[in-house]
Amino acid sequence: MKQEIVIAGFGGQGVLSMGMTLAYGGMVENKDVSWMPSYGPEMRGGTANCTVILNDEKISSPIINSFDTAIILNQPSMAKFESKVKPGGQIIYESNNILTPPTRSDITILDIPANKEAVKLNIKRVMNMIILGTYLGLNPVLKIESILKALTKVLPGRHHHLIPINQQALERGMELATQPTIM
Repeated sequence: MKQEIVIAGFGGQGVLSMGMTLAYGGMVENKDVSWMPSYGPEMRGGTANCTVILNDEKISSPIINSFDTAIILNQPSMAKFESKVKPGGQIIYESNNILTPPTRSDITILDIPANKEAVKLNIKRVMNMIILGTYLGLNPVLKIESILKALTKVLPGRHHHLIPINQQALERGMELATQPTIM
């Protein structure tokens, strides 16, 4: 099992923490992992992305130019990464932030209203966990228990009380994976 993933959006959307959570979850399951962040100098509002590789074997290089999955949270990232998804791959995107959806016909495209779902859970900051849950629902490469353990490493201790709501968000995302709008 080898998964090459790019996660992209604006700073403050949880892009880097989503990738880090995937990487730590892979380590919990003894997979070889790579997590490589890329972001501008802005703390919030600037562009941010990260690549994550999960593999059962050694990873030869953390630098990749095409991806099995692109998780896209804003329009500029869609413009940048849509063409870099491998044929047969997938794009999972946050539908409220994308004005021009992807148009490729050689990949699976999933439109997930994660912001609206986060509002229903009464905490908008779990939007990234809803999207991550959707990814894991479609690609069961890690167990939810591993992701929850990873969150204890990613979240500062003062936020560990939020792990149950993050679990609800992951589970909601997994539910959405079975009922997305597929283009």
